[in-house]
Amino acid sequence: MDFLPIFFDLKGQSCLVVGGGDVALRKADLLVRSGARLRVVSPELCPDLNALIKENDGEYHRAVYSADYLDGVALVIAATDNVDVNISVSEDAKQKKLPVNVVDNPALSTFIVPAVIDRSPIVIAVSSGGQSPVLARLLRGKIESVIPASYGRLGELVGGFRDQVKARFKTINERRGFWEKVLQGPVAEMVFSGKDDKAEALLNEALASADPHEYQAGEVYLVGGGPGDPDLLTFKALRLMQQADVVVYDRLVSAGVLDLCRRDADRIYVGKARKNHALPQEEINLLLVKLAKEGKRVLRLKGGDPFIFGRGGEEIDQLMAEGVPFQVVPGITSASGCAAYAGIPLTHRDFAQSVRFVTGHLRDHTCDLPWRELVHTQQTLVIYMGLISLPLISQGLIENGMSPDMPIALVEKGTQPEQRVITGTLATISQLAEQAELKPPTLIIVGEVVSLRDKFDWYGADH
Repeated sequence: MDFLPIFFDLKGQSCLVVGGGDVALRKADLLVRSGARLRVVSPELCPDLNALIKENDGEYHRAVYSADYLDGVALVIAATDNVDVNISVSEDAKQKKLPVNVVDNPALSTFIVPAVIDRSPIVIAVSSGGQSPVLARLLRGKIESVIPASYGRLGELVGGFRDQVKARFKTINERRGFWEKVLQGPVAEMVFSGKDDKAEALLNEALASADPHEYQAGEVYLVGGGPGDPDLLTFKALRLMQQADVVVYDRLVSAGVLDLCRRDADRIYVGKARKNHALPQEEINLLLVKLAKEGKRVLRLKGGDPFIFGRGGEEIDQLMAEGVPFQVVPGITSASGCAAYAGIPLTHRDFAQSVRFVTGHLRDHTCDLPWRELVHTQQTLVIYMGLISLPLISQGLIENGMSPDMPIALVEKGTQPEQRVITGTLATISQLAEQAELKPPTLIIVGEVVSLRDKFDWYGADH
């Protein structure tokens, strides 16, 4: 992030606006709506800004800006078309350690005024970091269309019950569980329908009948994070990612996917690289049990799909033995995602009627695959975790009857902006991979379908 989103409490505090035109008017209006006291400095004022100042008992100084006007203010906005004045305001404010915004000039600003969706007390801010205010406003419009005005009334209703809920539930997790149930149930629906009195009655009933023990039981969510592109997550995966108390995640989970987890959730890295495991699998299994028995909702976030070379079966086996409740949410496995983004159909009626998934990295760190079974016509072979063993894989397939000219593709960081695809043949691919200095995670695809990549390369053509 270039800017940290922060909501200022400006009620009753003086804020300086330098400028008297329409842009200054828009910024001054936002300040007034937040409860600030206006101080405006400008040789001239537009009529609407003049009226805004008078209606809200603000100060107007018909003058050229000077640093004296910064005394006693909490925040500064420069909204003039004079570059020298804007620079002076920025430098003077920074010297006094005052937050300053120079409209349309992020380089001179220490904060950005975002596009605002106001459903007070619910307020949503959208910012492009000053790079594209128009884009921020367009996004605001999209959000406005799906957030009813009644969310403000719902926020007020909930705020009135905070102390009662805090007295009823002793822990943060219990309170969070209660509110999540309430805000996704009949109480919220009554508010959205304009039946606020009924909503308040239902909330009273829910609070009176609530059992704190209901929200103390832990649970594990075994969620597939897909091959890397956050847009490939399922709706269910995203919902559970947002409500988990702890995130236990792997090395193959992309930064973009991890960023969608709840911000205040604890995060525990248990990634495994070749011969370098942050935690052995057995300890990961026990960790999930321990966290759940502490009453936490645990997100076990894995790259790809939990049940395709993700050791999900080993983990739920331990959870079942310990009586820990769990859910499994499939993810798009790397074979499907990476092949699609590389422009390689895994099946095609002219080339392949079957697909086989194998791992090139076994429990004992060997690559002893059932070679004869893998050499089959009209079949696509997808090999996970096989980059290190690529020379042995190519040799094994050739020695067992596969043509040295068989097309093969290596997909590094598939579905992500850094994706690279190297194609060749079984005879040449090891040398090509070495020259390209490919790194894990890299998926291997072997079969005649690889020859279609040049024709179907939809993702790489735009990147």
